[in-house]
Amino acid sequence: MSELADALSFAFGMFWEILWALILGFALSGVVQAVVSKGEMRRLLPDDSPHSLARATLLGAASSSCSYAAVALARSLFRKGANFTAAIAFEFASTNLVIELGIIMAVVLGWQFTLGEFVGGPLMIVLLAMVFRLFLRRGLVEEAFEQADRGVLGKMEGHAGMDMSVKERGSWWQRLKTPKGLTAAANYFVMDWAALWIDIVGGLLIAGALAAWVPESWWQAIFFQSHPTFAKFWGPVIGPFVAILSFVCSIGNVPLAAVLWNGGISFGGVLAFIFADLIVLPILDIYRKYYGWRMAGFLLATFYLTMVAAGLIVEFVFQGLGLVPHGRHAKVVQASVTFNYTCVLNIIFLGVAAALIWRYFRHGGGIRMLKMMSRPMGDTAGHGHSHGA
Repeated sequence: MSELADALSFAFGMFWEILWALILGFALSGVVQAVVSKGEMRRLLPDDSPHSLARATLLGAASSSCSYAAVALARSLFRKGANFTAAIAFEFASTNLVIELGIIMAVVLGWQFTLGEFVGGPLMIVLLAMVFRLFLRRGLVEEAFEQADRGVLGKMEGHAGMDMSVKERGSWWQRLKTPKGLTAAANYFVMDWAALWIDIVGGLLIAGALAAWVPESWWQAIFFQSHPTFAKFWGPVIGPFVAILSFVCSIGNVPLAAVLWNGGISFGGVLAFIFADLIVLPILDIYRKYYGWRMAGFLLATFYLTMVAAGLIVEFVFQGLGLVPHGRHAKVVQASVTFNYTCVLNIIFLGVAAALIWRYFRHGGGIRMLKMMSRPMGDTAGHGHSHGA
């Protein structure tokens, strides 16, 4: 019971440290989604040119951070005419380059990791596009399109299909200030929490258990901390394997990354671990349903290789620039609620969350809308569309 209490204490301690940052990140994400139309996303991704990939990256960064919703939306974009490579770039950006992830990483791991994420993420998209250009064959894309067009359901289909963005003309600030804009931001805030709370809680519980039960010497042996040069190469190789087996994706990976960093994994290994939220076992099974076995295998292999490469490149570039932290002081703490700046920020942002939740329920939201997130919406099978190889 004492060991269980320690694990829960670590989990709650990390939750208390990141609570205000979670609320801030989801609120900012809700604002962005309220003024960015998903219909516009489909029109802007016609090919795998640098311009299209840049747009896919920016649109993904403005989207929800839910990995399952990102995978579902990428399939929807592909079925409705978007280029496959651009859709995958959008999918990666929407889970690894979003506002809330950067904020949480800065709070838990440090600003260097946030910078590494936002340098390594675009780098991985570039590497992925190059690999796709070299090895992705038209026949495999057409086979994947036929499977995708059958409309086999995954998770968070409804969340991916919902488009509540404000369509009125005007700047984003003018649209946001309208009653519709505020309601849309509140709706996205609540629905993103509903989509991600299992991953967040799961990540915190697993991180708490690992922090409490796994000896530090065990982590150091796995990550070869006593062999610093080899460890720099080994970290990005082993990091994605740990992510695949953790079953946790999106923001829920950050508490686990903190445990791994304190345990001795390299800087690039942390980044590769966080990148790998799109190849965890449940999502690999969704790729199989969406695109078939061959494309699922192709995505696993190319994602893994580019994650390792991006982690290694960022590791050595940041090492050369002196940006890799020397200490291992990620916030893996036991429960301790004291009146400090964290407590004040949590109180303030809990008030913000309460206001957004009140607006959600006050203006038409409810349990029924949350249940609709896991159902298909506006993405039925049987409609042919043009698509790019």
